[in-house]
Amino acid sequence: MSIPTEPVGSLPRPTKLQAAYAAYDAGKITKQELEKEQDAACLDSIKRMEATGAPIVSDGEQRMSSFATYPLTDTLNGTGLADGLAADGQYFAIFTDGHHRQLPRLTRGPFRYKTYAGEFTTKAVKMATKPIKQAVIAPSMLLLLYPLDGKVEGYSREQFMHDLVDECEKDIRGAFKAGAKRVSIDFTEGRLACRNDPNNPWTGRNMLREFIVLNNRVLDRFSPEERRNIGIHTCPGGDCDSTHSADVDYADLLPSMFQMNAGYFLMQLSSEKDKERIYKLIGQHSRADANGVAQVCFIGVINPQNPRVETPQEVCDDLIAASKFIPKERLGSTDDCGFSPFSIDVKPKHGSPDAARDIAFQKIKARVEGTRLASEKLGSAKAA
Repeated sequence: MSIPTEPVGSLPRPTKLQAAYAAYDAGKITKQELEKEQDAACLDSIKRMEATGAPIVSDGEQRMSSFATYPLTDTLNGTGLADGLAADGQYFAIFTDGHHRQLPRLTRGPFRYKTYAGEFTTKAVKMATKPIKQAVIAPSMLLLLYPLDGKVEGYSREQFMHDLVDECEKDIRGAFKAGAKRVSIDFTEGRLACRNDPNNPWTGRNMLREFIVLNNRVLDRFSPEERRNIGIHTCPGGDCDSTHSADVDYADLLPSMFQMNAGYFLMQLSSEKDKERIYKLIGQHSRADANGVAQVCFIGVINPQNPRVETPQEVCDDLIAASKFIPKERLGSTDDCGFSPFSIDVKPKHGSPDAARDIAFQKIKARVEGTRLASEKLGSAKAA
């Protein structure tokens, strides 16, 4: 048997690219000059990922302001913010090291994306010799653009949600049309929704169920055949080598998460203290038939927040352990999270973005090699 393996999406942006983002925000370089640096970083990302032996690659999200805000703004500082948005939205997350990330605020409708992920896919496909995977943002994250209390004048929450579902469907279909083999939906807000942080009001609203229903409104617009290649990614955050919800028990999330009718799930697991307990939960709650598609479970075997490079044997051992609880035909491997979901990230535990970038490719190579070892062992056991 061959265990599938794929990245979540992002890679650390080179120091030179991060400097270009800052220069663009300051008006010191043009959009074309920024795009030149993005092109170089994307090409380097794809070629180096291909060199690891990875069967499917990404451009490392080098063109994205972040995994969450790419449809809305050119940069994290708000340069190029889309019409109908203001920069002073609510915090998406407050991380354990004290820093936070903020979303824009919806000021008027109708809601429309400024940029679609397929625009990145189109460019990445031309640079790659292997299949391209594209990550997109979940409607549940963008739901937080709408004020928690009150209304946007002349634009109800219900109408916003209708437009949001349309835009998310368009985003996914556009990525496939541009040549993506796989599209995964980032759902880091799922675990955070199970946490009640008094400093972050939306986390105390018990929004997980609403998130699941909204995301299924998008997923259910796709056929079972299409959904086999549409995934959901969950993690406790991974920004500046820090997390936002690692203290939330997976038992609070997984039973609900697997109610989403996606064909596969990418789950942070390498950094969990009791992996076996989580493997059991995945085996119990993942579905062999999710409205016509079997849910494949990609377990995290690489920790992007830790500069130590895992060995292929460690990766193999995790997969063998997981196979005792997750059906082998529905088992895959991935990284716990994107390596740098936000474009500006100094990677403090790694020393620099460039050092973190080098380490990321070493980790990916270990994932690929360790997955191959596990495939051989499980295949031999099956044959015996």
